[in-house]
Amino acid sequence: MAAVNDIVPLTLPRRQFNWQQWPRYLATGLLWAVLVSLVSVALLRFIDPPMWSWRIQRALFPPAPIAQVEHQWVSLEEISPHLQLAVIAAEDQHFAEHNGFDMKAIEAALKHNEKGRTVRGGSTLSQQAAKNLFMWSERSFLRKGLEAWFTLLMELGWDKSRILEVYLNIVEFGPGIYGAEAAAQHYFHKPAAKLGSYEASLLAAALPNPWRYKVNPPSPYVAKRSAWIRRQMNQLGQITLDRVHAAP
Repeated sequence: MAAVNDIVPLTLPRRQFNWQQWPRYLATGLLWAVLVSLVSVALLRFIDPPMWSWRIQRALFPPAPIAQVEHQWVSLEEISPHLQLAVIAAEDQHFAEHNGFDMKAIEAALKHNEKGRTVRGGSTLSQQAAKNLFMWSERSFLRKGLEAWFTLLMELGWDKSRILEVYLNIVEFGPGIYGAEAAAQHYFHKPAAKLGSYEASLLAAALPNPWRYKVNPPSPYVAKRSAWIRRQMNQLGQITLDRVHAAP
């Protein structure tokens, strides 16, 4: 029998990373990422998401303390046509025509941002829905690229009504207030289906910064912007909603 001092400890050879294989690892990772994104968008065409990235980020890193989170999913038929038209008038008047990207709006936003002190966005409702569902708030080329990818998938796999329905159910209308139903109950004590044009325009007016702009009573900015939104709603008319609901 060997003495204790004669026992040589067993050492396993260290496994080194094979840098020559990294292109294959990268390709495999990208393939899985593409497959996961395809499956996720396909499932959300029929399944209402119980959680989304924007809400998770707000829960983990809120700009200020949130007393209570309010959210209730409703179908598009349970959301007032006034609110549907108000967000289109305020955020994306070419929603029914474009394929997810409004190049004229993007070009106009770039020119405005070069000359002005304020920053104007050129995102469509489809891009905003993709951002709220899958993205984080930090602005970067990576995020914009991923946002464009998910926007393209949603435009290819969903109809416009589904995009609008998801957007109106997950968009933030105030601190901890997500979706049309929660906003209608919180600010006006009525279901989203009963919102009038004035109430709908107030909610749409606060969308650029719902943590800053007050809906009820409206801040001066919200009151002014809501009046502009109502004028746009009158110009767009019911025909705009009909085109959205009929669009593939």
